[in-house]
Amino acid sequence: MFGVGNQWLSRLAQRAHLLTPARWPSSCHICKSWPRHSICEACIQRFAQPQLRCKTCALKVSELGCRCVQEPPPIDACLCAVDYDFPWADCVKRLKFHNSPQSAQSLAELMRHAPWVEAALDQAHWVIPVPISAQRLRERGYNQALELSRRLAPAKLLRHALLRHHGASHQVGASRKERLENMADSFWIAPGAHAQLVNQRIVLVDDVMTSGATLFEAARCLRQAGAAHITGLVFARTPSGWGARQ
Repeated sequence: MFGVGNQWLSRLAQRAHLLTPARWPSSCHICKSWPRHSICEACIQRFAQPQLRCKTCALKVSELGCRCVQEPPPIDACLCAVDYDFPWADCVKRLKFHNSPQSAQSLAELMRHAPWVEAALDQAHWVIPVPISAQRLRERGYNQALELSRRLAPAKLLRHALLRHHGASHQVGASRKERLENMADSFWIAPGAHAQLVNQRIVLVDDVMTSGATLFEAARCLRQAGAAHITGLVFARTPSGWGARQ
């Protein structure tokens, strides 16, 4: 689970032409060079180097270690493509706040070719996006986690099994303690969906993982419904959160 290397970047660079359809000339979202793919090969090589990460919270491994040993999270594995930092934070903001659901294609491609992700998707029975609240859906017009999921594994997408209560709070700017409190009992399983989840391997998809509160609460709900194995998959991971010692 901790192996990394240049093979991943090499494979992704070879498929960089998939990040934007060839018939549409565009500029790279990061370096702004034109004509380039939406995320060009040079930026992938420069900013998407794979990192050694904790297998259950996806934080980069450091000399301080990870708190997951003492406080195991409620998922079996956690994978991510990049840190939530420059330049990827701007890419996430474009997807979420700039009415750009089509930008999920390039981010999903980076996710798919991150270490261990293809194997997790191949082994999964279902790919489930973390739902957003009805209010957020009305404001944004789409769920960014769903946009990523439908591009990662459309044949395995299970989009209406996991639901979110209307009163779930917005997490931006909240502390870790507040995030954990806000997300308590925020999810539920749709009537009739339990039978689809029992003894199944699930990949649970979201765009960003900060404290882990949202992803872990969603995973608890799926586990209570009988899911046998849950892998969290996010595009970006903040440098500190659930697994940090502070």
